[in-house]
Amino acid sequence: MIRKIIKINEELCNGCGLCANACHEAAIAMVDGKAKLIRDDYCDGLGNCLPVCPTNAIAFEEREALTYDEEEVKKNQESKGIVSNENANTESNNEEKHNIKNESCSGGGCPGSMAKEIQREQSGSNKEQEKAVEPQEALISELRQWPIQIKLVPVKVAYFENANLLVAADCTAYAYANFHKEFIKKHITIIGCPKLDDGDYSEKLTEILKNNNIKSVKVVRMEVPCCGGIEFAVMQALKNSGKMIPWQVVTISCDGQIIES
Repeated sequence: MIRKIIKINEELCNGCGLCANACHEAAIAMVDGKAKLIRDDYCDGLGNCLPVCPTNAIAFEEREALTYDEEEVKKNQESKGIVSNENANTESNNEEKHNIKNESCSGGGCPGSMAKEIQREQSGSNKEQEKAVEPQEALISELRQWPIQIKLVPVKVAYFENANLLVAADCTAYAYANFHKEFIKKHITIIGCPKLDDGDYSEKLTEILKNNNIKSVKVVRMEVPCCGGIEFAVMQALKNSGKMIPWQVVTISCDGQIIES
């Protein structure tokens, strides 16, 4: 069949092996110091390997390829002692997702609700930098559309066409100081909080992906477990949409640092 599948440019590949580690289906192996797609039917086409490649050696292509074979993938995983992507992601993310409304997460026992004071020391150089920044520069917004809440945005609207989509947890913009310039800039931004909003975002996100030509998806979430719900919803939407869209997840710590991307 003709379908979209990953393509690895060996000339750009530096042999780091990050893509092989990211591919839970074990479709990628390191051969003679280069990453190779070993079997077409092992590749689900979701592109978990794309965002980890430091040299942009991996891309999607549309060609004749064997259909993704889940049973063969499971046999391959079992032979190599790998926990299946579906089981690992589903169990982990479902636990995070269901904990959103779980009683154990309604009080101080939930990491996302735990009180924490962040101590910051302001150096002399930082103070000088603040003085050097023009007030109007600090107030420039990179937001390109309205509304921004996932619950409120239309499923089909002009600004989604050919857009780089940013799906962000509410708290990330408050935690990360340079959020507008590093994340919102050149993106269409939608936000939500899986802990506070009722329902699941995946259905709405699936419709957005299906009904618009989205070029890429970036998820920015906090490090707290309950924030995994927004990542899980995007992953489900990408899968349900039937489209091969490059995607990336960035995790922000509670003290405003990027800890994973």
